[in-house]
Amino acid sequence: MINPPEKQPPKLLDQVRDRIRVKHYSLRTEDTYVGWIKRFILFHNKRHPREMGAREIEAFLSYLATERDVSASTQNQALSAVLFLYKEVLEMQLPWLDGVTRARKPKRLPVVLTEDEAKRVLAGLPGRWSLIGRLLSCRHSYKLSNNCTN
Repeated sequence: MINPPEKQPPKLLDQVRDRIRVKHYSLRTEDTYVGWIKRFILFHNKRHPREMGAREIEAFLSYLATERDVSASTQNQALSAVLFLYKEVLEMQLPWLDGVTRARKPKRLPVVLTEDEAKRVLAGLPGRWSLIGRLLSCRHSYKLSNNCTN
């Protein structure tokens, strides 16, 4: 009689995918998290995450901010993926990560001009550009208030 082969436990990334699906995360989130977890493992020369901890996570996230110059949101995404791995898949609690060099958040510039600023811009436009700007302004004003007095 032939013995059936022993069943191998699922690979780590398959465990991550399974846990993400159990929690009903989107397919995009699954792909993104798996990608970040792969990068984290490769960054540490394919060491298993059970052998690593907060120090290795801090090193990876600091590398992203300083060497790869990623945005703050990208670094946060990587952090979320790695924390998901430790908390949800490996069921390990990590101490708070204080030693991480954080990516800088960009300063946000206002997207909308005030009414006075818009009038000054329109007043500075020459010739036909002035007409086009006033027509666009009138069209926008009409949509908002149903009248155009410019």
